[in-house]
Amino acid sequence: MSTFILEVATPEKLVVRNDASEAQIPGSAGMLGILPGHASLISEIEAGELTYILEGKKRTLAVAKGWVQVTANKVRVLVDSCEAPEEIDVKRAEESLKRANARLLSPKQDLDIARALNAAKRAQARLEVARGNS
Repeated sequence: MSTFILEVATPEKLVVRNDASEAQIPGSAGMLGILPGHASLISEIEAGELTYILEGKKRTLAVAKGWVQVTANKVRVLVDSCEAPEEIDVKRAEESLKRANARLLSPKQDLDIARALNAAKRAQARLEVARGNS
């Protein structure tokens, strides 16, 4: 089976560096499906679920905003934060989602809507990854 090197990193650490046979990455214009031999590209990443296939098994990560670079045999993902399902505090993610939704439902004049939407997206992705809803 053909593979590519998948690297997922945050400013603090290298989270993943493995051979993957497939990846689904939340791009700014929708999900990016990556297979070996994919055309080279650079794209912005939105908060969401990143999935990849490692040795025939699907793995899922919750990622924040960032960038992806795809080359002939390597996919490099650089994000602000990244969490595996077992690292996610579900209660904290639920509280974050409630706060973000409350801000959006009763906006104040100085509300940064883009920031509130991103917080809601990130919390929702964390909950879906933690609960295995991908």
